Amino acid sequence: MQPVKARMRDVAKLAGVGTMTVSRVLNGSAPVTKETRDRVYQAINQLNYQPNPVARSLRQARSRSIGIIVPNFYDPFFATCAHAIGLVAKKHQYSVSVTTSDEDARAEFAEANLMALNHVDGLAVIPAAFGRSCFDRPEFHSTHIVALDRPIRGHRFNSVLVENREGAKEAVEHIIWHGHKKISHLGLSEKLYTLNERYQGYKKAMQQAGLTPGQHLTCGTEEETRACIQQAMSGPTPSTAFFIGNNLVMRNALHAFSKLNIRIPDDVAVIGFDDFEMADIFNPSITVVRQPILELGRVAAELLFSRLEERNVSLVGQQIVLACELVIRQSCGCNSQTSLKASQKTLIRKPAVQRPPDKHRPLVTSTY
Repeated sequence: MQPVKARMRDVAKLAGVGTMTVSRVLNGSAPVTKETRDRVYQAINQLNYQPNPVARSLRQARSRSIGIIVPNFYDPFFATCAHAIGLVAKKHQYSVSVTTSDEDARAEFAEANLMALNHVDGLAVIPAAFGRSCFDRPEFHSTHIVALDRPIRGHRFNSVLVENREGAKEAVEHIIWHGHKKISHLGLSEKLYTLNERYQGYKKAMQQAGLTPGQHLTCGTEEETRACIQQAMSGPTPSTAFFIGNNLVMRNALHAFSKLNIRIPDDVAVIGFDDFEMADIFNPSITVVRQPILELGRVAAELLFSRLEERNVSLVGQQIVLACELVIRQSCGCNSQTSLKASQKTLIRKPAVQRPPDKHRPLVTSTY
């Protein structure tokens, strides 16, 4: 027969105080004398009393849980961000609910609304690319929300981003330094905030060098990517280099180059945005702009928990921008000696910055 679990009123009776006093000691919600607090803790230890976490969260109107919504899990970038957020939540003794939007704002709303109904204390979101963002709706006015990787429209939302535009610009400048003049850009949808920012960086680097930028070639599948590469390398002035917008496109591009018997870097130079597993052991190894993925998730989570402690959802949001790193390997045309010397080059030398949303550069969720 299992022993009967002690209740709060049992603790109160043994300590010679009221149940409200026991609650105040446990929650720290009101000052209690040291003598009384010591008696309560002595009774708790003697009875082996364990507070009910569900009842406690209901009394405090807090669930000690957060929700994480990412577009998908087949992109390692999103999964790594979610993992980093979860580590911070564990440190704060919070539980985590994780789900995906499949890049659909309607699905994102359904998942976020369900989490809000389950009383999560906050949300960490990589916003869906397609459709109008739901987070300005009344259902979320009392929910702490932080966006990462992509911003959310609205003055109260915190966001943690990386220097997509500057990172892409310096990567393309590195290819230009090798003497390439016809450089093609391979990306996903232009409506994606990150991919559009990187295209703008590519475009700026080309224009500043007096070169003509190509269009944003959409490479959602391996077949589309192969067709784009064939298109770029045909005609009287074929491309001699490619800037590739993210690791999913890089995966498609590497398959396409192999099937088309295009040698890297002998036939074309290649540089990508996003490091990925085994990029350093390919032959040749792949030059990339590396994002601080774990740091992106960690900073976003810490920002969320700082707001949870303040309990004020009306505060003006911060925007934190993290630096990237250019990892020079061999696919761009650098040899191994150059790679060893330059692989730790800091791409953006300023530290992470905090700033309010820039009114001259609107933060858009619904159409990126």
